Amino acid sequence: MRIARFTNDGVSDAEITMYPFPTDDGLGLELTRFFRADSDDVVLLLHGLPASTDMFIMPEHVNLVTYLLNNGLTDVWSLDFRMSCRHPYDTETHRFTLDDIALFDHPAGLAELRRHIGPHKRIHVIAQCLGSVSFMMSLAAGLVDGIASVTSNSVALVTHVPTWSKLKLAFGPGFFDYVAGVPFLDPRFGDAPVMTRGWMISRTVSLFHRECDVRSCHMISFMWGAGNPGLWSHENLAEETHHRVADLFGANGVHYYRHMRKMVRAGHAVRHDDRFRELPVDYLAAASDIDVPVLFLTGDRNHVFTDSNIVCHEIMSRHNPGLHELKILPGYGHVDPIIGKNAHLDVFPHILDFIERSGSGAR
Repeated sequence: MRIARFTNDGVSDAEITMYPFPTDDGLGLELTRFFRADSDDVVLLLHGLPASTDMFIMPEHVNLVTYLLNNGLTDVWSLDFRMSCRHPYDTETHRFTLDDIALFDHPAGLAELRRHIGPHKRIHVIAQCLGSVSFMMSLAAGLVDGIASVTSNSVALVTHVPTWSKLKLAFGPGFFDYVAGVPFLDPRFGDAPVMTRGWMISRTVSLFHRECDVRSCHMISFMWGAGNPGLWSHENLAEETHHRVADLFGANGVHYYRHMRKMVRAGHAVRHDDRFRELPVDYLAAASDIDVPVLFLTGDRNHVFTDSNIVCHEIMSRHNPGLHELKILPGYGHVDPIIGKNAHLDVFPHILDFIERSGSGAR
């Protein structure tokens, strides 16, 4: 099955509307609404880097948006912030960090959302990867409020990665900026003309990935993970998904890795530099004031952020015993809890149950 890029065909029987809006630092972002009926509980989805809304609306199997709509959560929104591969920003020269996203993107996105749904409805956030990290940074900094619950997949405010990832973070940004001369990495480098820099990077990476013959899968593993493959278990992906991972995960600028390097060295989310002195130096310390229930999800084969969410759950539960929850997903990795072909059976019911209990106030 050939699936068009950036298609909404994965969601049927819903009114789909796009809402563009600006950030205070001058970027145009977009919210997409999938609406069936009015609801007191509204869901906001946040992708990771370098993904987009597309990871939540995949046509090849029951996707997260469709699952939520079919199970009573009839007003679902997705935010394409500056990391989205639907925007051009990550193939342009920039020095964005997660601080920019925490300060500018999530507060502006929620303000736009509130403009359409009003001030009183409960908002439940489901966040993946660096969308989760940056949103939890906004929450810890007190930049967003009125949130009823957060579901955080793979990583939140604790940032533990494998040794191989630490080495890539230590040397990779400088190498690709100043030696290779590429300001971003792209899963599509394998399709570049022969002997160009992108082609050579892809072929070199593929020398170490014999687990499949999809070069974009190899590149994504190199860009973010430490396994073979790094971000998922192959058996959890539909064949169509495996062959179109470059549509779902695009290019990303290497400067984000510098902020991740600082966080990994600290072991948790910290401010990158002093550009934004209004942000906390240490987001995890500031998180002691978070009184929003968080469901921490992680696969037991997480080769990107290992036990990050397990440790974050332990730390945040010391400040608010009984408020937060942890679910370890057997057989899953980093992102397949969202894009896996059986996630609607193995993962989504846990999210739905958590939202229903958080929305009803029955905690």
